[in-house]
Amino acid sequence: MVNNWIEYIQLKLLPGCCLLCGKLSGKLQDLCPACKSRLPLNDHHCRSCAQPLPLSTTGGSLCGRCQRNNPLFDHCFAPFRYQDELTSLHHNFKFHHKLAAGRLMAELMCEQFEAPSRNLPQLLIPVPLHGRRLRERGFNQAQELARILSARLSIPIDSHSLCRTRNTTAQSGLPKKERQRNIRNAFALTAKVASPHVAIIDDVMTTGLTVNEIAKILRASGVSEIEIWVFARTP
Repeated sequence: MVNNWIEYIQLKLLPGCCLLCGKLSGKLQDLCPACKSRLPLNDHHCRSCAQPLPLSTTGGSLCGRCQRNNPLFDHCFAPFRYQDELTSLHHNFKFHHKLAAGRLMAELMCEQFEAPSRNLPQLLIPVPLHGRRLRERGFNQAQELARILSARLSIPIDSHSLCRTRNTTAQSGLPKKERQRNIRNAFALTAKVASPHVAIIDDVMTTGLTVNEIAKILRASGVSEIEIWVFARTP
């Protein structure tokens, strides 16, 4: 009853404003029901890397890339496809410092991950930025997502055991072969990760080369189960 009154007062004083259409959402979340119903769910995907698959393929299949080369992580959870309004929501967060957009992204991720039957990881590891890139941007988008996921799901964050050793070129502007060279040996562990089951946190996954490079390091250090948690997967 008390919680209901608190939510009622919050809603009256600070009504949510939809970050996609600009209208009042009618709830605390900054997303109205109409826009939420149109979000592109990634509900037909590769069971390993979460790459969106054509509807003609059998559910739970592996994509061609995972059939040829198994990734070094166990599973990727990417609840949305990176398209339509979600691209502008992500750009506002990552490139325009709109932290409210990041909060909404993390909230939507939590709604998808809060399955009572799931064996949740013991630790969240955000993909680190190089110090120079962090100073330029002012924040680490993966760290911000992990912070909200940690509070909502009661899973601790480890932001110190993994570091970025090189200030690599942004992966998004490179061809695949150059992306592989660009990210190779770009990360290192500064301390042993004690938990055997971890989730690597990032905002959007395109080729998966970055998280696969991190998974390689974690696997070599003795981590036995590695999940990838991202907001969206690029079709």
